Amino acid sequence: MGMYDRITLDPDQCGGRPCIRGLRIRVKDVLDLLAAGASREEILEDYPLLEADDIAAVLEFAARESDHVILRVA
Repeated sequence: MGMYDRITLDPDQCGGRPCIRGLRIRVKDVLDLLAAGASREEILEDYPLLEADDIAAVLEFAARESDHVILRVA
């Protein structure tokens, strides 16, 4: 199961925001926890439905989403 299998977008769930495997756990929620200093182990304990590969998929998704081309107008 790769990132594209683990990150789901459903307009009828969580306002269409990216979630993990159709669960109501948003990518942003996991990123916020990591940014606040929570370890992967702590997140997995607090969210027993998550798997370690889900956290890796969140990070990969965030990295790809932040890689936007900047076009300069002359």
